[in-house]
This record gives sequence, C-alpha cells and structure tokens, in this order.
Amino acid sequence: MRSAYSVETVRAAERALMARLPEGALMQRAAAGLAAACAELLGRVYGSRVVLLVGSGDNGGDALYAGARLARRGAGVTAVLLTPERAHAGGLAALRRAGGAVAAAESADGLIGRADLVVDGIVGIGGKGGLRPEAEALARLAERSRAAVVAVDLPSGVEADTGEVRGAAIRADLTVTFGTYKPGLLIDPAREYAGVVRLVDIGLDLPAGPELHALQHADVARLLPVPGAESDKYRRGVVGIAAGSARYPGAAVLAVSGALRGGAGAVRYVGPAGAAVIARFPETLVSDLGPAKAGRVQAWVVGPGAGEDAATVAEVLGADVPVLLDADGLRLAERDAVRGRTAPTLMTPHAGEAAALLGVRREQVEGARLAAVRELAAVYRATVLLKGSTTLVADAGGGAARVNATGTSWLATAGSGDVLSGLAGSLLAAGLSALDAGSAAAYLHGLAGRFAANGAPVGAHDVAERIPAAWRDVHAR
Repeated sequence: MRSAYSVETVRAAERALMARLPEGALMQRAAAGLAAACAELLGRVYGSRVVLLVGSGDNGGDALYAGARLARRGAGVTAVLLTPERAHAGGLAALRRAGGAVAAAESADGLIGRADLVVDGIVGIGGKGGLRPEAEALARLAERSRAAVVAVDLPSGVEADTGEVRGAAIRADLTVTFGTYKPGLLIDPAREYAGVVRLVDIGLDLPAGPELHALQHADVARLLPVPGAESDKYRRGVVGIAAGSARYPGAAVLAVSGALRGGAGAVRYVGPAGAAVIARFPETLVSDLGPAKAGRVQAWVVGPGAGEDAATVAEVLGADVPVLLDADGLRLAERDAVRGRTAPTLMTPHAGEAAALLGVRREQVEGARLAAVRELAAVYRATVLLKGSTTLVADAGGGAARVNATGTSWLATAGSGDVLSGLAGSLLAAGLSALDAGSAAAYLHGLAGRFAANGAPVGAHDVAERIPAAWRDVHAR
C-alpha cells in the first residue's frame, strides 16, 4: 500500500528528523537520491547537458546540490536562478565548486533548448496557485524542448495536498519525491503533471493517519472473498440488482455481468429487463415482483438504467442491507433517505453526477476531486466512489481516502460504470465494507479494462469478461 501525507505532517516529520541530524544532512540525503534518479534517466552522465531551474526555497537547494553531484561526474550543469538574491547559498556554492555554472533567466531559452535534462526546483510542496509569469515562461520552454524533465518532490505549480492545478505548472517526465508520497502525486489533475513517480527514503518517521492510500495487488488480494470448504451460494452472499428499464435494458445486463464475477454466490435481478438478463445469464435469479418480494439478499445495487423509477430506488434504500447507488439512482434518491440509512451506502457518481449532487459546476469537481469526494461523503453520510481517471473512495467518517489508478482511458465507454456497480455490489454482498468493496472493485475493474483494451477500443461487456483475469492476476503476485 502506498500512503500519502499532508504537507503539514511531512514538515513536522522533517523538523523532528533535522533536530537529530547534523545541519544539512537531510538535504544531502534528498540531493543524493535526486542525483541518482537523474543519472539513471540520463544513462550517460559524462558530457550530458543539465539545466537546473532554481527557486528560492529548499527545493532549489535540493536541485543545486544534486546538480553539483552530476557536475562532479562530468555533466555540464547550469543553474537558472529565478531569484538570485534568495538562492540557497550552500547549494549554490557546492555547484560552483563542482564546476557548474549560473545563468540569468534571460538566457534560459538557449540553455533549455540544448539540454538533455531539465531539473525543476522552482517551487516546493508549499506552493499554491500555479506558477508566476517568469516561472511559467521557463515551464513552457521545458515543455517544448527535447529534454527530459525531472521535478524535485512535486512538479512546480501543482498543489501537494489536493491535487489541484490552479494555473500553469511544470509537466515532468519523472518526479523524485522525498520521504513519502504527497496526495497531489496520486490524484488527477496533478497526477498527469508528475509523470513517473520515484520515492526516495530520507528516514522520516511518519505517524499513523495519512491523507490517502493507494492499494496495490497484495492489499486487494487480502480483501477479495475466497469460498471455504463449507461455503454454499447463500453463505457466499446474494446480491440484488434493481436496474434497467424498457429504454435501457442493457444497463441491467451489464450490471449483472459485473455482479456475477464479483465474489457473491448468487445474483437476483429485479426489473423490467428480466428477459434480456436471463437470455444472457441464465444463472441469474429473476423476479418481477419488486425488491421486497425478490427474496433475501445481502446487498442491493440500484440505479443503472433505471430511468424514472423513483419508487424502486426508494424501496431499495429502505432495505436494511448495504446498498450501492449509481447512475439514475443518484438523481432519483432523496438526500434524507440516504442520510437516514443505518446500513452502509456506497454511492458511485462520475464527475458530472457529483457536481449535480453538490450543486456546483463539473469543472469544480474535476479540478478538486479529493475535496469533492469528501464533501459528498459528509453531506450524504455515505461512502462515495468518485469515478474518473483516478478513482477516489471516501468514507463519511473521514479518515484516509483511497485512490485507484489501475484503469485506462479506454474505460470511458458506455456501460463501463454499470459493470463496476455490479462488481462492487457483489463484493458488498460477500461481506466487504463499503470502503473496501468500492476500492477493490475499482482496482479490479481498472485492471480488467487494461487487459480487455490492450491499447485498442473496448466495450463494457469485454471489461466484464476480463474481471476473472484481473482477479487471478491480483492473487498471482
């Protein structure tokens, strides 16, 4: 599991460590890791041309000390100082002793144009509000150049705690971050600017209580249900699917397809698309008597393709079992009905649906995804899975949110979310908490999307069919 900590927590840990170390030792650790990553990216250090973009903070000091190490190995290193009078004095002296050069920002165009590597040490993890004009000009030069761009700790211009990008920012090929991940390195839109992220251990003693977790294969493998010798279909859990309509029967079929592959022992379907469901999946238990008379279930999925069937949504929300609320169900559900539930609720909106629920513009949700998912969870007293290029899952009670990036852009296809809903609902019925069910389902769904697409367009049914392969892959590592 990868964990990301807030700027405040990181700074407190750095202060505590610096109090125990000789002066400057922590910066030297960071610089050594940064220089090693730069050397690996360059391949051959001797004779390479390196440009350091240096701001006034410790990030600039890290870049200068790393540049000195590269210069001692034969690289031609030039530091472009944005505020020469405030550059890190020790780092600047070290660079000059190693044979590095210093240049004014006015000469950056030619330097960056000839560089093999550009190191972004403009702004550190405390930066807010995008780059200032002089730094923005350097960022544009780096973006247009043939040079590889390495960001120090975090790309300058992105916000470490939130993943927001409120203006111009550096686009890095590699980000070398120190001590721990920062939330902005794992959450879009900032994640898009970070490139590959490499974590350098500098010895921080971090407390419990990170801001964000990113599950990995081993974490998901521990969560997934495995039937025992005494298991039967009912002991494994039964998930109810209340989805589809005369206009959208395919939503029901796709939600059932995800549910059948999600770990529960049986799937009950309730709704007007029973004929389509049974034709595609004859193992489904189909009923047309409504949720209350469909038979016992351990969790419900309601909403995909439901059209205007508010009565079914309300009936399912009244059940005393976990409920996954998706698609039309999000629009039709009464807020108080969701807030008043005692059993767990998992809501799965995309950015547009989240914006409608919060009464804001879609762009506001997309630009501040972590804040949006936490606000929704608090307002509805539910667990919320916010779909997107990085899927976020947050509990109503606060605590660390979870982020998932296993997916592929090919998953942006009709019906993909219906498959995810069925999968997550099945995991709920198998006994996982709403947070675990949403997190594990997003992880498997993303992997299945990658396997199904393999670089080409993919349909939602293809994704569902690859869920078993994703499940096996998680357990195989």
